[in-house]
Amino acid sequence: MARDETGRGRRLKAQERKWSKDLMAGGWTAVPNVIIAEQRALGLDPLDINIILHLSTLWASGDDSPSPAKRAVAEAIGVDPRTVQRRIAALEKKGLIRREARRNNAEGSKSNLYHFDGLIAAARTLVRAVAADGEAISRPRKG
Repeated sequence: MARDETGRGRRLKAQERKWSKDLMAGGWTAVPNVIIAEQRALGLDPLDINIILHLSTLWASGDDSPSPAKRAVAEAIGVDPRTVQRRIAALEKKGLIRREARRNNAEGSKSNLYHFDGLIAAARTLVRAVAADGEAISRPRKG
């Protein structure tokens, strides 16, 4: 087994011990601690975090940005689709999320792609600033 696969396997086993093998088999999402622990510093409220977490669950790889319909996000988190639309627009205005419209002459509009470049940049800046002060974002994880 390659070194990267061994490390990934150990991390999955650690998560299985915490959450159970059954839950982890259903899928899981990695989100940097700084985004959750420092959400206020990033200008995020709980609804923003919920939307970001939901979008993150659909982000299969670095190259495949999530593209759910706003209605699907709204149903998953229990709010009106217009609320999701407004919140995503606000996140975009803050530069944290970038929407990419997808249009097709034959099919018309498709659901947007969502990119996290701005959120990643803001979180990286924040984590570097906190690290420079000698603080930790959260308790370090083992394994």
